[in-house]
Amino acid sequence: MSVPVETPAEQASPPPSPPRGARTTEPHGRRWNGIGWGFLVKLAILGVVNAFGLMGIFAAAQAQSWLICGAAVALLLAADIIYFTKRALPLKYLLPGLAFLLIFQVFIFGYTAYIAFTNYGAGHVGSQEQAVQAALSQGERRVEGSPTFPLAIVEQNGTLGFAIVEDGQIKAGSAETPLQTVGPASGTGAPTEVPGWNVVPRNDIIGDQALQQEVVALRVPVSDDPNAGSVRTNDGTSGSIYRSTLEWDAATQTITDTANGTVYHATDRGNFASDDGTTLPTGWTVHVGFDNFLRLFTDSSMLQPLAMVTAWTFAWALLSVIVPFAMGLVLAIIYNDERVRGRKVLRTLFILPYAFPAFMSALLFRGMFNAEFGVINDFFFGGAQIDWLGDPWLARFAVLFVNVWLTYPYYFLVCTGAIQALPSDALEAASIDGAGRFRQLRSIILPLVLVATAPLLISSFAFSFNNFTIIYMFNDGGPAIPGAPYALGATDILISAIWDISGVNGGKADYGLASALSILVFIVVGLISALAFRQTKKLEEYQ
Repeated sequence: MSVPVETPAEQASPPPSPPRGARTTEPHGRRWNGIGWGFLVKLAILGVVNAFGLMGIFAAAQAQSWLICGAAVALLLAADIIYFTKRALPLKYLLPGLAFLLIFQVFIFGYTAYIAFTNYGAGHVGSQEQAVQAALSQGERRVEGSPTFPLAIVEQNGTLGFAIVEDGQIKAGSAETPLQTVGPASGTGAPTEVPGWNVVPRNDIIGDQALQQEVVALRVPVSDDPNAGSVRTNDGTSGSIYRSTLEWDAATQTITDTANGTVYHATDRGNFASDDGTTLPTGWTVHVGFDNFLRLFTDSSMLQPLAMVTAWTFAWALLSVIVPFAMGLVLAIIYNDERVRGRKVLRTLFILPYAFPAFMSALLFRGMFNAEFGVINDFFFGGAQIDWLGDPWLARFAVLFVNVWLTYPYYFLVCTGAIQALPSDALEAASIDGAGRFRQLRSIILPLVLVATAPLLISSFAFSFNNFTIIYMFNDGGPAIPGAPYALGATDILISAIWDISGVNGGKADYGLASALSILVFIVVGLISALAFRQTKKLEEYQ
């Protein structure tokens, strides 16, 4: 049988090329001359990412948030470079996690630290220019002889404004933009079409009470000079020029009350103060250094309430871990005994509180502990009027009881798994040596269980230290501490005290002080967790 032999010319000749226009198939399902489906999908995803990224960059630039703008540009460029090059393969998997870490952890912590060194809060929200405008808007009076303008409510990019006709020209503006000529008027009445603006229909204003209030509160400056006054309206159809009795002097940084001659000077504390110490209610945000941190330790009005809250926070965190852990461990030992009948059913019943939403449990127990119609007083205390929610110590016991009821099933599950993993020969040897149940628990079971559960206990302590849900939903931190600022209560822990100080739940907001307290809580929890993790290494000798 003869074997065909290739000639040197045939060996050197390349394989025949496919006809022009024919699709080629390459490894990994790639088609279209090397452009594969994976590349097209990646291109589409990065197109969407770039669209949202550019939108965020433009929004940050418009708001003059240059730090956020720079970070967004850096992240967007990094994403494009990494995902369009072949050398940065590990970063393709690390970049999403790093980006989320930067946005939701590093940025939030950094911004909180920044706010902690400012006076940001009620009365100190915006810039000095905004504070001047707010101050001048107080005590406004209609300018004598000011004409009444037919007026239209207009809107531009979600911002409301006024449009009037004056000297045959349409003028429009908003609270941030003074009136400017935008085109000629076709009549003397209210303009129906305003170049660059959308006229809000009259029926929309009549049918929306919130919009009516916004229109009545709106003030559009007449010019760049704050003392020139602003246009206001009471009915949304006509407007007049109003001017405040306060006058702003940018050169001397003062506001003068023309009614009584009082002069208010701009201070480095972010407000306007007179020589007698009187201040205007509206200020601006400035850096105050460590003043917020010093207030936490030197302000006599809040030193004692915060000390009570801090002591209760540590007691709450410790008891919320020790009591349910001990309860879960005892139940785990009992129901791990094979002699107990119906163990599976009983274990399922014990887990039910853990499966129920915590906020719903807190609300239900709040009603059950009600002094007048709660089932706790009716069923267990013969209808006695025990004020569980009004007495400080009873309220603390009640909320601790609710938290134990919610958390012991978790420790029951963890301890059950740890006990089942214990070496049986060690327990048998101890029993043969004469060790009783208590000695086995103290010398063998508990140390070995702690080896497995110590990290969970530490994380549970940190969680309980900041367990805002139960405190807020059960009693909103009450009952109130007499004389305490910021509505602090007897069952408030530090995290709920931060909530009260921030003013989110009503009252005066002090974000700077709340941020300073947040930083201290973070440091305390971090130090305790680090020390606790170091101490857990001593338990390894029992293994």
